[in-house]
Amino acid sequence: MKKALLFLFIMLCAISINAQTVYESFQSRKLNATRDLKIRLPNNYDPESNLKYPVIIVFDGDYLFEPVVGQVAFQTYFDKMPESIVVGLLQGKERFYDSYHDEVTGLPIELGARFYEFISTELIPHIDRNYKTSKFKVAVGHDLMANFMNAFLLKEDPIFKAYVNLSPDFKGEMDDNVSSRLKWLKDDVFYYMVTSSDDVAPLRNGILDADQKLKQIDNKALKYYFDDFEGLSHYTLVTGGLSQALDKIFELYKPISDREFKEDILTYEGTLDTYISKRYKKIEDLFGISKPISEDEFEKIIKAAEQRDDVASLEKIGKLANKQDPTTSYGTYYMALHAERIGKTKRAKKLYESALDLESTPHINKDLILLKVEGLTVAGDDKESDID
Repeated sequence: MKKALLFLFIMLCAISINAQTVYESFQSRKLNATRDLKIRLPNNYDPESNLKYPVIIVFDGDYLFEPVVGQVAFQTYFDKMPESIVVGLLQGKERFYDSYHDEVTGLPIELGARFYEFISTELIPHIDRNYKTSKFKVAVGHDLMANFMNAFLLKEDPIFKAYVNLSPDFKGEMDDNVSSRLKWLKDDVFYYMVTSSDDVAPLRNGILDADQKLKQIDNKALKYYFDDFEGLSHYTLVTGGLSQALDKIFELYKPISDREFKEDILTYEGTLDTYISKRYKKIEDLFGISKPISEDEFEKIIKAAEQRDDVASLEKIGKLANKQDPTTSYGTYYMALHAERIGKTKRAKKLYESALDLESTPHINKDLILLKVEGLTVAGDDKESDID
């Protein structure tokens, strides 16, 4: 099984990197130089579409671009994260100058400050103007560039909403600056950091110290994740770190988990149509993605309603499903089930019959609906027969 997944991952990497990769030479006024970019677009990217995509900015794109693109391809294939635009910065020998910093504060100065301005005032606006981007942007950096990208977090309204720190080489007071800033965040920010037992010793010690500080922060806006791998080097930890980081950052996007089902949905105070609507509204607000509620998700919510003996939710979920897609039988079926459960069998029969004229779905087909109709005994005093 592991070999099969590895083979699939390699194939996805090869296909993904070659398909829809745009190569650009960007003339920067801030740097007074040309910078090369590699931009990976989603497989079905359409510039005329209304769809928008999160943007992942990859510092150290010379060697990190392909691992990031491969991991994005793998996770989007299994619908574990949204299709995204990946932008790789080819830094080469300029990397040292791009990361130039003050030894005390750790913040960019001189050439580093110019590179910071290039990212914030030239590169990001250029990507937003020319591609279908959402407001959700992720920064990925390794050692020195991880230290550099943390400077964006210190702005009042940070450009990036997620930070993937792969064995960051914290300089000066940067770790203190980060922990102080994260205490007062108002909007959601995702912060991931990784090291390993065989990481470069000075970097590992600084990362472990930073982790202790970040763990003490009590701020609901902060989504902090940390990994400490065993036996991986400063470079081999990159692949596992990327996998874990993207998995955590886009956790809300993924289908409802067993944990969420038990801890959040079954205990929710209110009808479950409200829960699922709020969940998908948060996906839209956070990632800038309008994602329809899948039938599988509706099924999980219905299952939770039945476990809670929550009859009211059945009708409201049915109405919500009908509002999203009135051509399928799903919503009408659950409105009929609600009517049946509350004893309105004549109304239930009408709704089931109405569902027969709609398109079947993987969970609700005509045979199932016919069985429900045939099993109904219409009460003589049931006067409720109108259909909403």
